[in-house]
Formats: sequence, structure tokens, C-alpha cells
Amino acid sequence: MTKTRTLFAGIATAISFAGAALADNTETVQVFYDLLSNPGSESHQAALVEVTEADWQSIGDYSGKSKSREAFLGQMGGFSKLIPDMNWKVEAMHESGDVVVVRSRATGTPVAPFFGVDGQGRSFDILTIDIHELEDGKIARTYHVEDWAGALQQLSGK
Repeated sequence: MTKTRTLFAGIATAISFAGAALADNTETVQVFYDLLSNPGSESHQAALVEVTEADWQSIGDYSGKSKSREAFLGQMGGFSKLIPDMNWKVEAMHESGDVVVVRSRATGTPVAPFFGVDGQGRSFDILTIDIHELEDGKIARTYHVEDWAGALQQLSGK
């Protein structure tokens, strides 16, 4: 009976540690979305620096070009002025090992022309999908797809 209790205690401990590891990856990735909803916040930008590798890459297409962390943070500063009510809500987060896939919803109301479209006070509400690859507990790469064509259609009133 003692061996059985020891075995169950060991299994329970292993499950507990596995659960903690999963929580760490999803909590790490959540920092990315906290910044997207607060793009002008210096504390959110500093938090992103803490959870990403120094050579983190933002990859949004297959052009072979990626955006560095510094370029991404610069873009966020611009978004905070252009879309002050930006909200990036995580709707689902799925983790497999060191990969976290996120389905989210981005909403906002640009205060000036957005990709050449003057939305005249209109808002957008789009689907986004991201794949975050982590290494040693930090985000190393983020692949992302956003429905910006849908946003422009909504902003143009069509």
C-alpha cells in the first residue's frame, strides 16, 4: 500500500509540474496581447521585452522578411496614436509543447486614415491567428495572420 501511495504522489507531483509549465507558456504569451491592447504603454512594452528573445521575429507573410522586436515596438507606438481604443481580445489559446496558437479578435476605431482608408469614425472587428514558438520560456518567433482586408472593408462602409 505504501508503494502505491508513493507512486500516486509521484504522479500527482509530475502532473502538477506539467500544469505549471503550461500555465507559464500561456501567461508568457498573454503579455503579447496585453501590449496589443495597450500599444503606447511603456510598461507593456517593457514586459514584452522581458518575455521575448532578443532576436525575436514577427513573421506575417512569406516574403522572407521579418520584423525585429524593436521595429514591432515602434509600430505599436504608431498604433497607439492611430487607434487609441485598440483592443486585442484572446478568444482561445492552445498549447502543444513550446508552441502556443492563439485565436483572437482585434477591434478599434482609427482616428485618421488607416492604410489609405478614411473610416469617418467607423470601427473594425477582425479575426486574428498567431503561432508563438517559445525557446527556454521566451517567445522566439511569432507567425501571425490578421484580416486587415476585412478591417478596410468595414472602415470603408462596404
